[in-house]
Amino acid sequence: MRYQSHLASVLSLLVALANAQTPAYFGALRIDPGLNAGKCLTAASNTDGAIVTIQPCTGSTAQQWTFTGGSVKLFDSTMCLDVTGENGNQLQIWTCSTNNNPHQQLYFTDDDHLWWTNHGKCVDPTDGSLANGDRSQLGDCSGTNANQVRKVGYSANALPATSESGQSGTNACGSGQSQTSKCQTAWINSATDFCLWAPPSVDTIGNTERDEVAWCTKAGRGTRTIPNGTLKGVHFVKTPDYVQVTGKGDFTKINVKAGDEGGELDPHGADGNGNPIGGLVFGDTFGAAQQYHEWTSFISDTEFCFRACVGPNAARNCQHIYDVMGCNWNMPANYDAGTYENCDADNDLPMGVYGTSTWHQGTSPTPTAHPAAKSSNCVSVPSITVAPARRRRDAGMEAVARAPVPT
Repeated sequence: MRYQSHLASVLSLLVALANAQTPAYFGALRIDPGLNAGKCLTAASNTDGAIVTIQPCTGSTAQQWTFTGGSVKLFDSTMCLDVTGENGNQLQIWTCSTNNNPHQQLYFTDDDHLWWTNHGKCVDPTDGSLANGDRSQLGDCSGTNANQVRKVGYSANALPATSESGQSGTNACGSGQSQTSKCQTAWINSATDFCLWAPPSVDTIGNTERDEVAWCTKAGRGTRTIPNGTLKGVHFVKTPDYVQVTGKGDFTKINVKAGDEGGELDPHGADGNGNPIGGLVFGDTFGAAQQYHEWTSFISDTEFCFRACVGPNAARNCQHIYDVMGCNWNMPANYDAGTYENCDADNDLPMGVYGTSTWHQGTSPTPTAHPAAKSSNCVSVPSITVAPARRRRDAGMEAVARAPVPT
């Protein structure tokens, strides 16, 4: 029986290690509750016994973490997340162990949980609260408890040079603009303030999906700018759970090869790195300079669509598995040329979901696209020309002021 018990423990550990991983991102990371990306896991101080709480994200060093050696450290320090008590009730800060202290063994799992190794416990807000000052505790891991989802990413004012292994461009793009920029940090805020992913030199999307760079309507973020006259129609909608911009244009002017039917881009890719590798997306609609962890985009030589999602249904609303179905099927919306507008809208039905059934790409017959959701409060804007990005300070973070969107 003792042998069987030992064998069971070993097998349990092997399963834990097989499922454990570090995030694809590296550098100084923030850890957000999946239900509120405006809040961050925060150390009260970098001294032994300091409590760990949820606080508004500011980009401070108390909210910057790194995953290394099976532990979660305060970035550029010798202090680690530490589980208090034998039952793992709460998290604290403690000097990092040199002998693999099991109370400091925490991993980020492939389903976005911060997991206490070999204990079946996950970081969980006390009583499900995301109020400022709520202490982080450990609870039984559950794939259905949205409160346990943690998203790992960056503060817009503390971006690394690169965020993923194999990245060809940069995320620390500076200010100004350059038509040879390798910036891979995009923004989406309104019909007059958004970016598109497109090739760094003339080619098809399929050939360059790992290397696309940001082309934007605003100067001042270190990106390339979309040449005046490129965009022939732009339709921006703000819904309860995402922002979306769609339209027509001559995208040979941003290096999409003439005749290219295009392709799909998203933050996951086939290997867990993004398409493009290291591509980050930010916006101000749901919080100042908030990173969108789920987004999807298509672009061809004449048409584009770009959606960025938040909340518990973000992955469902920004599904990325229908990569040959194009804009109109994935993001039914207004694509008319000659109109430029900001609108409110309801959420579209999730792509590929029909009642209680989910359609899988390649299965015959192919269902028709959902109808576009109802929009309202539309306000026309002038045709899009490049303009400087206005900057402001909000909650200690440098953010870009978005054009007014009706609410």
